[in-house]
Amino acid sequence: MYDVQEVSDETRNYGGRPVSARRAERRLQFIWAALEVFSDKGYASSSVADICTAASLARRQFYDEFDSREDLLIALYDQIQSDARDAMLTAIADRKPVTLADLAETAMTAFVESIGSDPRRAQISYVDIVGVSPRVEAHRVERRTEWAAFFKSTVQNAVGEDFVPPGGYDMASTAFIGALIALVHQWSTATTRPPVDSLVKVMSTILSALIGTDTSIG
Repeated sequence: MYDVQEVSDETRNYGGRPVSARRAERRLQFIWAALEVFSDKGYASSSVADICTAASLARRQFYDEFDSREDLLIALYDQIQSDARDAMLTAIADRKPVTLADLAETAMTAFVESIGSDPRRAQISYVDIVGVSPRVEAHRVERRTEWAAFFKSTVQNAVGEDFVPPGGYDMASTAFIGALIALVHQWSTATTRPPVDSLVKVMSTILSALIGTDTSIG
């Protein structure tokens, strides 16, 4: 009798590639197909069949990755949010801003270029995700809480833990994130969109008002 050993996705290969890598690639195919389909037809009017067609993948493969369209919507939303966060962190690390004004401009430029330069990402983040279900709403609120923590940690890393913005971090982050969502939402649904630089200037001004403009980072 032979010993049967379970082989993980990380070590199993198919066509010379780990199964885990192929599944990750397939998952991203569904996520970017959802960006196309949800933006074109609207989340409520789309179907799993639409997404499978756009992804050039089978329905069975969809359910290998997601339990429902709602799960896919959450995954797409998370991907967009994570891309924006990573873009900001990369921009700050690369540019190494020396003042809070520089930090504000660097961070907002990266954010708007990640979300705002593709209206479909803005639509998913600020239109389609809203009011889908109590579960999705709870997840959206959770991600906003994570953005508030990111706001706090970014400022503290720049100027030290002793710095406190007007009203404290809870109020300052709520004000800033609320303004950011409203502005990018308005921009994404405008018939004639102003240049992305205009959004950056407005948000940088708001952020600078909250955390100052002349303070050196160190």
